[in-house]
Amino acid sequence: MREITEYYGGRDLGCTYAKTESIFKVWAPEAVKVTLALYENAGRYEANGEVTDHAGGLEIGMKKWRDGVWFLRFYGDLAGRYYMYKVEHPDGTVRYAADPYAKAVSANGARSAIVDMEAWNPEGWEADRRPPIGGLEDAVLYELHVRDFSADPNAAFKYKGKFKAFTETGLRDEEGNAIGIDHLEELGVTHVHLLPVFDFKTVNELKVDDPDAPEPKYNWGYDPQHFNVPEGSYATDPNVPGLRIREFKEMVMALHGKGIRVVMDVVYNHTYSVEDGPFEAVVPGYFYRRDARGRLANGSGVGNELATERPMVRKFILDSVRYWAEEYHIDGFRLDLMGLIDTDTVKRMAEELRREVDPAIVVYGEPWTGGETPLARQTLKGSQRNLGFAVFNDHFRGAIKGDSDGGGKGFATGGTGTEAAILEGVKGSIHDFAESPLESINYVTVHDNLNLWDKVLTTQGLRDEAGFREIRNGELVHGGSLREAVEKSEPYRSVDSERIMKSETVKRALLANGIVLTSQGIPLIQAGDELLRTKYGDHNSYRSGDAVNAIRWANKRRFKPVFDYYRGLIELRRSHPAFCLTSREEIDNHLATLRCGDNIVAFMLKDFAGGDAWKNIIVVYNANGHEIKLDIPFSNTGWKVAVNEERAGNKALDWIADEQVTVPALSMMVLFEDVGGISRANRFLLTR
Repeated sequence: MREITEYYGGRDLGCTYAKTESIFKVWAPEAVKVTLALYENAGRYEANGEVTDHAGGLEIGMKKWRDGVWFLRFYGDLAGRYYMYKVEHPDGTVRYAADPYAKAVSANGARSAIVDMEAWNPEGWEADRRPPIGGLEDAVLYELHVRDFSADPNAAFKYKGKFKAFTETGLRDEEGNAIGIDHLEELGVTHVHLLPVFDFKTVNELKVDDPDAPEPKYNWGYDPQHFNVPEGSYATDPNVPGLRIREFKEMVMALHGKGIRVVMDVVYNHTYSVEDGPFEAVVPGYFYRRDARGRLANGSGVGNELATERPMVRKFILDSVRYWAEEYHIDGFRLDLMGLIDTDTVKRMAEELRREVDPAIVVYGEPWTGGETPLARQTLKGSQRNLGFAVFNDHFRGAIKGDSDGGGKGFATGGTGTEAAILEGVKGSIHDFAESPLESINYVTVHDNLNLWDKVLTTQGLRDEAGFREIRNGELVHGGSLREAVEKSEPYRSVDSERIMKSETVKRALLANGIVLTSQGIPLIQAGDELLRTKYGDHNSYRSGDAVNAIRWANKRRFKPVFDYYRGLIELRRSHPAFCLTSREEIDNHLATLRCGDNIVAFMLKDFAGGDAWKNIIVVYNANGHEIKLDIPFSNTGWKVAVNEERAGNKALDWIADEQVTVPALSMMVLFEDVGGISRANRFLLTR
């Protein structure tokens, strides 16, 4: 294939609908003929949920227009119809292709659909506003899978596994604890980061709600099919193309109404398939990266990579994020395998979204690949410096917990010698790979690998005691029923229900995320950490279904002190700009190390850091199995305790007059010096 130089800069590719006419534009510079095929219905589905016969539609020739674009204007109201492009190539092959820029599709993405987008807006959509946020430094991210959120069979969701579950307010457990979206509001997170919610391939939307249908009914969604369309398995009826649009917007509007912004996990590094993907039938060979021998590059590990450095591929990605941000009011994007996306594309994405949509849109991603790639300008750690986007901080992650799937230990899980790495992470990695702490996403676990509870159990050698079986690709390796294995397991066997906060496993888990929530940078926690969520030892649960992945809302009642601790830490962080510094200079000037060694990290945020109301704040992490005594600076007013081993928040729990503090084993402590506090002399008089 010759090099394609035609470039179209307009933002109107796809179908532009109006009641009086619809305009179709498709970029197919190598095609010798392109025909629009119109259909009255979605076609005939085969047993596997696919539509393979696209003949028989009303076929209308399109005009070769300019810059590689084919054009057709159709007069009349086409809402409710379906369409494909019939593309004839120079070698004589003819392919029917869905529109790469489709805004709506039939079930399982079989055909592109024509919809009146405004007609499917939920009531009040025009009044929807992004929740205010001071800046990226104020973000607290919460990674969540749509189906996991509401799939619990014992929770009172009406719309289990659906976008609409986020609209269900007032849900409570039997003791009156909030669950669902009210729980998210109570927890205090600022952003919900949703695993892929665009149309993906591996779940049969026609069978997902059929209890007798075979698997798979579950996937994380990292197998893109239609990048600009909401996923149909999360809609109440995937057969109605506009319904998933409305219900997705209802979800966004509901979260915005609770003061929570929405981040989309997007997968612009590969597609589920090349031959059956959204691009190859239209422009063969252009959208995919190849190695020096002409083979498809496979840095994604799934057989292909998108050639993001090519002008029209980059344009597609930039058009796509802009569309989601404007049409669906999305507030941020997490880029899967960002190492496979060239740095210029990511830079432009962040710049354009903040300049043209919202200055507080957050862009971040995984600064690595899934394998070798011929891409020269990979977006790896360090490449983000001063470019306006952030990267996952796996250096900090490893220092806190150790390895991701095995028994390797870090600071919070029983390892030694990681104190310096912890302190570097606390500083936002500004002396490692970041120019600013806002370039570091701090986290311990996400959907990949063992989740936090299971990782801590593994490092403690408690997997067998918990009854965990080996799970791979959604099945037990040695056979048997996965659901029965889950029901028989005892992941909380080591926790005394009367002394929850005394459990070593609980202490280590709280210390791990406590470090994340009190460090400089942007914190992210995985959904359910605050409920001691388990995935029953499954380190790769992408297709393990609800039995493994569903959030068990009964855990809120069972482990309420843990939830309260998380809520208190988040409240503390959001109330104090000292934890949200934005520059290297601020951190160097206001963060002083008190101790770093012997499984202890202690530091002080001093001199009203970030304009904080508290003059000085001391944070101590004790990863020892015994209490420690730490010398602290003299204070005329004494030190108040905001966080101890059992409680966390923004108010004083205790008062320390000495110049030494005792920190219990496997715990953290936050102390503060309030200039409006009581002097030592007056405190003495008051306590006599």
